[in-house]
Amino acid sequence: MPDTTTDPARERLRRWRLVLGGDTADGTGCALSGQDAAMDGALAALYGTGDGPRADRDRSAGLGASAPSVARWLGDIRTYFPSSVVQVMQRDAIDRLGLATLLLEPEVLGAVEADVHLVGTLLSLDKAMPETTKQTARAVVRRVVEDLEERLATRTRATLTGALDRSARVNRPRHHDIDWNRTIAANLKHYLPEHRTVVPERLVGYGRASRSVKKEVVLCVDQSGSMAASVVYASVFGAVLASMRSIDTRLVVFDTAVVDLTDRLDDPVDVLFGTRLGGGTDINRALAYCQARITRPAETVVVLISDLYEGGIRDEMLKRVAAMKASGVRFVTLLALSDEGAPAYDREHAAALAALGAPAFACTPDLFPEVMAAAIEKRPLPIPDAEWGADPGR
Repeated sequence: MPDTTTDPARERLRRWRLVLGGDTADGTGCALSGQDAAMDGALAALYGTGDGPRADRDRSAGLGASAPSVARWLGDIRTYFPSSVVQVMQRDAIDRLGLATLLLEPEVLGAVEADVHLVGTLLSLDKAMPETTKQTARAVVRRVVEDLEERLATRTRATLTGALDRSARVNRPRHHDIDWNRTIAANLKHYLPEHRTVVPERLVGYGRASRSVKKEVVLCVDQSGSMAASVVYASVFGAVLASMRSIDTRLVVFDTAVVDLTDRLDDPVDVLFGTRLGGGTDINRALAYCQARITRPAETVVVLISDLYEGGIRDEMLKRVAAMKASGVRFVTLLALSDEGAPAYDREHAAALAALGAPAFACTPDLFPEVMAAAIEKRPLPIPDAEWGADPGR
């Protein structure tokens, strides 16, 4: 890239020229050359409007429908832009230029910058994918899944192991297992003012939950097209939870049908290729399936991951949630499990669930371990924003 650090005014013009695209009316009067011109060409292929000549070239959306040209363009943008920008440009190319079908070409697929959104696109294309591409697609998905596991697994296991131990209270603990905060609270009536101390008559301690299965977790995941990123993260977290001996994990995905993927949890890639992104939504049917498989309600956490756009029977869905809560189930609704910001969701259904004491809120992957720990310990959930209209103490 040209060295313009000695001329701040020209640097500003150069940047504006790259942003505006070189229309004769852009007002910069700045010509590009070398790497700047190549970078402008990569941007032009995606964001050019094709509505008139440029100062130094005709600029239009020029990726075309050719796998080789797309593969070259993908290589170019990875050369000129950082990974975070590349991922945004790839998503824009898929949306603006209809390039989803070109991802069925191994040459194109091997050149992309893999991320959660790309995995969602590949899963939606799975049924149309030729056999020559499926192996490459699985390799791309596995690379993303392994990166997510590396980032999320250790912290999740550590957080939940602590929560499981704290939730397994015992009344005759060994010294190093005493929960002093709860012990003091339970013995305040035995406070001796003259000695300024509490004489504990009853000790409260931590158990060791890891010795046997103590909790059951049901992840009930909406696989409609808008939930693609949430499906990816839920599959990874499901595999992590299933690897913990103290948690009996079930993973159920649904649209208008219900699919139990619990037997695939040892490999989240198999889980993902067992989903079917798109279609309608029948939350009531999915919850009915999950409810029928709960054996120990007081030790069970049900996590519904859905934007709550229900296509089934709304009143039955709410009655089912109320019945599960009345039986002792801890019920949590995540409107999204992703880093995509505030999701679109059915506010009426979210408010109705909140009125039942079933919190409904969006959750990032980094927050998810804390949410699960709070649910396991039956303490208030770390709801990130009061906007979701739920009572975190319920």
